[in-house]
Amino acid sequence: MKKLLWWQKFGPALLAVLLGTPALAAPRKATTPAARAVAPTNARMPAIQPQFEALPLERSRQNHLLVRAFINGKPALLGVDTGAPVSAISIKRVKHFGMTPAQANSDIPTRLRINGRYNGVAIARSLRLGSLNLVDEPMVAVDLASSARAARLMNEQPIDGILGADILFPTEAVLDCRAQVLILKIDPEAKGGVPGMNYSGFSEVPMHVSSGYNLYVDGSLNGKAAKLMVDTGAYGTLLHNGFVRSMRLPMRASAFSSAGVNLKKRDVRLATISRFSIGEVDMSSKEVGVIDLEGLVRGGLLNGSPPVAGLLGSEILQRHNGIIDFGTRTLYLKR
Repeated sequence: MKKLLWWQKFGPALLAVLLGTPALAAPRKATTPAARAVAPTNARMPAIQPQFEALPLERSRQNHLLVRAFINGKPALLGVDTGAPVSAISIKRVKHFGMTPAQANSDIPTRLRINGRYNGVAIARSLRLGSLNLVDEPMVAVDLASSARAARLMNEQPIDGILGADILFPTEAVLDCRAQVLILKIDPEAKGGVPGMNYSGFSEVPMHVSSGYNLYVDGSLNGKAAKLMVDTGAYGTLLHNGFVRSMRLPMRASAFSSAGVNLKKRDVRLATISRFSIGEVDMSSKEVGVIDLEGLVRGGLLNGSPPVAGLLGSEILQRHNGIIDFGTRTLYLKR
């Protein structure tokens, strides 16, 4: 049922997997779950019932949220990427985990097109996330070399792959970006969302789901209506350079760069948005990265009405206590 759902939704169509991986980023202290308890110590989080699994997350120095998993019984480190429609595995780690290529005579396509190139699909006999065990899980094999290089520069462990929307949607995941907890529904028959969640003091922002299963929220930048993709794979909030130019805002150079799957590294410039809002949450004088998002955001969305202006990245989601609820398709932000 899980596998059929994955391919019915995402199929062998043109897909874009987004990875905001900086070649150079401001150093951050990595946090690990060892010194922290899961949900009960957080006033917003309930005591998790057996139908749900609460997984502690780590935050890398690249400002990515990471989850510990097991692939075919071997420990794996996965980036939790809400901007990725499908889960992925580093092509260099397929053999290590003993994964096998998808067979041509199965219901699963042997390859998918990612950002203009075809990538093979590998099968994990077992992908275990806490007590949730996914059997015969398909993952796209992609080149994560740029992410691995950045990890080495930061003196930290590179990720083995990506946990994407194909798992986050069916499990009705709730991702708390500030508390660094990922809650998954492990019982598909369980009704309703995570019990006991307290959203008092939060602004509720509906998320729109595109045909490619990306999440978008409505916002306003200097009074101009726009949509932003909710992307925990982006280390910071990044706006499309065409959108920034249309507002005639000055841009300045930075030491940052960003790379996407199957795409060359791109320089990141900086700009300041004097009035930046998501839903009812206002952020004044917000500094953002500016990058060419052509090839990453597809389907004419960059020129839509309103246009997709860019990616709502990890730093805003962390600062405003962002909680992403895949079950209700809602983003909660602290004002």
